Amino acid sequence: MRERINYELISVAAGLALLGQCGVGLTAEPRPVMAEGKTIVLMMGGRFCEFYAKELTEALKAVKGVKAADLKSVKGHARVTHDGSVKPEALVAAVKGVKGTKMGMEWHCTAEVMK
Repeated sequence: MRERINYELISVAAGLALLGQCGVGLTAEPRPVMAEGKTIVLMMGGRFCEFYAKELTEALKAVKGVKAADLKSVKGHARVTHDGSVKPEALVAAVKGVKGTKMGMEWHCTAEVMK
């Protein structure tokens, strides 16, 4: 008897839902699930910033009203879902606050709001 597993992949940010079935032994590529709400897209930059996705995600989620931050879907960009109360400048400031020194080298992050 062959078992079937249902996988539901949802991308709220794109407004699409995909429902597929995979047989046992097959895997589905996981995709980030974005929370419902408004989205702001930031173009990321800075020195060595691409290596600090965890720190960036934490900084963006710390902004009041942010529901989710996705730095994986589009390289060099952050898709931030929020409740409608977040100002883009607050997100840019949060990103600029992500910086440090590692192995004697300074690193920092920047962001620009995409329109």
